[in-house]
Amino acid sequence: MDVRIGVTQAPREINIELADDVDRAAVKAKAEAALSGAVDVLWLTDKKGRDVGVPAAKIAYIEVGTSEGERKIGFGG
Repeated sequence: MDVRIGVTQAPREINIELADDVDRAAVKAKAEAALSGAVDVLWLTDKKGRDVGVPAAKIAYIEVGTSEGERKIGFGG
């Protein structure tokens, strides 16, 4: 599963590739907690086991996508 995080006052997004077995609802719950101010740092663990922390006050948006294998490329549907 891919997660893109937009950071305020930064020209680029943070792209994190999570393990395929990560619960989508749990990731969304962590994101909502960070955006609501319930936690100060949004912590996610990427596919390689690295922990990534983003200060909640700097998050502009969070996009939770699908895994790489499910993306469609080209003109077909």
